[in-house]
Amino acid sequence: MQGAHRITAVFDSELCEAAMSRNHLLLYCRPGFESDMAGEIQDKAAEAGVYGYVKTKANSGYVVYITQEDDGARQLMNRLSFDNLIFARQWCAAVPLINDLPQGDRIGPILEAFAEHDLPRCGDLILETADTNEAKELSGFCKKFINPLRQTLRKKGLLTDKPNAKIPRLHCFFLDSSNVYIGTTDTRNSSPWPGGILRLKFPKTAPSRSTLKLEEAFHYFVPADEWDERLAPGMKAVDLGAAPGGWTWQLVNRSMMVTAVDNGPMNKDLMESGQVTHRTEDAFTFKPEKRVDWMVCDIVDKPARSAELMGRWLAHRWCREAIFNLKLPMKQRWMAVQEALEKIEEMCLERDLKVTLKCKQLFHDREEVTVHAIGERIR
Repeated sequence: MQGAHRITAVFDSELCEAAMSRNHLLLYCRPGFESDMAGEIQDKAAEAGVYGYVKTKANSGYVVYITQEDDGARQLMNRLSFDNLIFARQWCAAVPLINDLPQGDRIGPILEAFAEHDLPRCGDLILETADTNEAKELSGFCKKFINPLRQTLRKKGLLTDKPNAKIPRLHCFFLDSSNVYIGTTDTRNSSPWPGGILRLKFPKTAPSRSTLKLEEAFHYFVPADEWDERLAPGMKAVDLGAAPGGWTWQLVNRSMMVTAVDNGPMNKDLMESGQVTHRTEDAFTFKPEKRVDWMVCDIVDKPARSAELMGRWLAHRWCREAIFNLKLPMKQRWMAVQEALEKIEEMCLERDLKVTLKCKQLFHDREEVTVHAIGERIR
């Protein structure tokens, strides 16, 4: 498979040079997708030549990949690109679980872990929990605990006051107030957001909450310093399966001209904007008259059928860039994603087109993943 979702990268990082017992790769994911995250990291780890086994618990919101080598987690993070992991929200190279923290001195065992496992000095500290209702109850505890922990780590010289990109970030992932994983990650090869979650505020004028999916996708797939060029006013866009207009709203908000394709009704305010042309047609048979800058799609259908539609758009170069969702089945979701992305690549290759695919299960996704695609001719 040739897409970006299978590309690995080696990061020449200064962090984790002394990683004696960090053989636990801790990955956060959406609750209910632990088996999918486990299948993905096992496949990627095997490709990278870092072997081990997975520990999972249903609906826990995290997965632990335990490597055979003492510094295996660090090795794996250096050989893989975080952006190419689909189901992972965040990751870190962690030491084994620190359990039974005494209520009167939770900081002491964490300091002992630094010494025992020779953890490096870090540039930032984040306290996190899984994205579950039970774990969210720990938010108050984390808010109270972070300042004393930060102050102690700074006094011990384990946390710098001047973080930079070459200094690792320290993660404390609490399962409850007495059990915690601590680990480090390269800020250049991880999510910049705590818990890997980008918090967005729902715009009151948007016609549906699905608008947050496309907004998050723009933040994730398009660098902020490229928005003015790649999401520019006046661009032409097509929204397949647009009604009532949650994704169209994002495009209109960027001052684009949008063709909204759907047999259903569109939001009245969007239509009054003068930027939307509503085509009451089947999204699976619609063809644009001219190439557009963007095609977006949030159609509810089987991933194989959606992949064929997306492959056709990309292979015929009907758009410059695309963002679309693939709805996933209840089982074997990791396999379904692989097959869908491979289908798109194959359709493009048949027309001498190389497509770069980036795929992620974003925070506002549910039973789906979001894909960004750019195609270019093979020279």
